[in-house]
Amino acid sequence: MPSGLQHLQRIVPNGLPELTFYLGNTPESLDSRQRYRGNLVLCGQHNAFHDIVITGEISLFSISFRPYALKILFGIPANELNNINVSLFDICGNEAYILEFKLAESRSFFEKIKVTEQFLLKRLNLNFSKNNIQRIADSLTIIDKSYGSADIGLLASKAFLSRKQYERMFAEYVGASPGQFLRTVRFQHSLHIKHCKKNIPLTELAYLCGYYDQSHMIHEYKLLSGLTPSQYFAECEPVSDYFQEFP
Repeated sequence: MPSGLQHLQRIVPNGLPELTFYLGNTPESLDSRQRYRGNLVLCGQHNAFHDIVITGEISLFSISFRPYALKILFGIPANELNNINVSLFDICGNEAYILEFKLAESRSFFEKIKVTEQFLLKRLNLNFSKNNIQRIADSLTIIDKSYGSADIGLLASKAFLSRKQYERMFAEYVGASPGQFLRTVRFQHSLHIKHCKKNIPLTELAYLCGYYDQSHMIHEYKLLSGLTPSQYFAECEPVSDYFQEFP
C-alpha cells in the first residue's frame, strides 16, 4: 500500500484460533482488547467483529489451527484467549524469542515454515486428556456435518456428559461456548454458500444455512459482522476460512 494511505479491514469470527507472524509492520486494532503487541500474535476464538487499520506495507503468514489446538499446544484453557489477541512472548517466553530469531535468519519462506513446524511440534503437549480431545473431535465432526445446526443436548449426550459438564469442557478446549461456536460455524457456512452461489437469494441462503428465517440471519450477521447480509456482501468478499477445506 502506498505510503500514507490506510485500509480499514473488518475481522469477523471464523471458528479457528490463529498464530500470525508479522515480518514487518503490524496493523492497529480499533478494539483495545485486540491490540497487536509484538510480531508474533496468538489469536483465540472470537464471537464478535473488530476492525484493524493497515498502513503502508504488511508482510505476514498465518497458521490456522483446529479449534481445540490451543489447549494441546500451549497448555492453557482456550477460553482464556476468548476475544483477545496476545503476544506469543507472553505465552512461551524465551522459546518465542528463539523462534523470532530463527525466523529472521531464515533465507526462504519454506525455511520459515520448517522452523515454525519444529517449534509447534516441540510445543505439543502429550499429557492432555485424550478422552476429552476425542469427545471434542467427535463433537466437531457432528457440528461440521450439520453446518452449525447441531443440538447442544445431543452433543452433550454423545460425549456422555451432562449439558453443564459438556459446556464447561467445550469452552475449555475450544475457547467459546457451544452456542457461540455453533453461531460462528453457521455464519461461516453462509459465507461459503454465498461464495459458491453468487446470486443466491437471501431467503434461500437463510433456509440452506439453518436460520429460522431471514430476520434471524440478519440478527446473527449484525452480531458477528456489524452488518446486515446485504451490507456485508456489498462491502466484503464472502469467503469462509472455516469451510474452505470442507466440501
